[in-house]
Amino acid sequence: MNLFQVYPLFNINPVKAEGSFLWDDKGEKYLDFYGGHAVISIGHNHPHYQNKLKNQLNEISFYSNSVQNDLQIELAEKLGKISGYDNYSLFLCNSGAEANENALKLASFHNGKKKVIYFSGSFHGRTSAAVSVTDNPKIVAPVSFSERFIKCEWNNVAQLKQLFAENQDEISSVIIEGIQGVGGIILPTEEMIQALKNLCAENEVVLIMDEVQSGYGRSGKFFAHQEFDIQPDLITVAKGMGNGFPIGGVLISPKFEASHGLLGTTFGGNHLACAAGIAVLEVIKNENLVENSEKTGAYIESKIQDFKHIKSIRRRGLMIGIELDQSCAEIRSNLLRKHHVFTGNSNDPNVLRILPALNISEKEADIFIDALYSVL
Repeated sequence: MNLFQVYPLFNINPVKAEGSFLWDDKGEKYLDFYGGHAVISIGHNHPHYQNKLKNQLNEISFYSNSVQNDLQIELAEKLGKISGYDNYSLFLCNSGAEANENALKLASFHNGKKKVIYFSGSFHGRTSAAVSVTDNPKIVAPVSFSERFIKCEWNNVAQLKQLFAENQDEISSVIIEGIQGVGGIILPTEEMIQALKNLCAENEVVLIMDEVQSGYGRSGKFFAHQEFDIQPDLITVAKGMGNGFPIGGVLISPKFEASHGLLGTTFGGNHLACAAGIAVLEVIKNENLVENSEKTGAYIESKIQDFKHIKSIRRRGLMIGIELDQSCAEIRSNLLRKHHVFTGNSNDPNVLRILPALNISEKEADIFIDALYSVL
């Protein structure tokens, strides 16, 4: 049997990782400035993370959600405390797409309505409803297309108000990223966020904030939306939540009422996943990684802002989009081939996407900065 070839692959086979570095099967060392799509939040093989998982493996790694699991309670309590959402509930699942899928479903259960507003440039996942609110027709299969999903232009308040007026009694939810990641590190305006907050409240519409990429300290706040005076009804998380272990979740406002069988998952919230999630939160807290995200992100921006060929830098914390005056493909390739630095791209071909671990040091950042200067 062969692999189903859906990924364009670099000819690199990483076999070892530590901190912000990878080594391939030939012994070559690479700086990881992309973290596998913002997944590596506390660095590869952090000792506390390793020990937590090893110890859990010695106890129990999995049983179904038909039994008590104190690790789920511990994870929920620690996440509520560090995020400022103590009074919310947590539903655990396996990925960002699954978190968004459950959020969209929960919203519809709650108000009995069908339609969903999403935004241009969005990426919310590849499962049925999640891909329907993703602005990429190439990955939306015919079975997932529906007129129930309505696209609004990003930061277009006038169009948003018009869509609410036209579909006033039918909109179940609005889903929006705290910061658009795949779209190219695109930031929402204060006007858009406040309009969303008010329109949703006035029309009994559920506001879903997708913090899958922009959450967990990535933006210099625990959640990107905390830059604004807003508390979404549902907040979805994944990626950096498990530092590489598959885990996702939905933070759920107290106004939602749970009932047996309303949501469900086989693997979500298993013992190993919870151990990984707890370890990540403990490291973020103990090592002040939210603060380091902003500090080191600002350092990187200050060092590269005058480099040739950079048109603009879009940044919150360590979520950085570097807009070039040309396609970033060759720049990204040269960073990897000549300087052994992993970076990312986006839907905008000119935007280089930077998503290093939140505990990256200035010394490690200088490796990227020097490499970028050389390539540009």
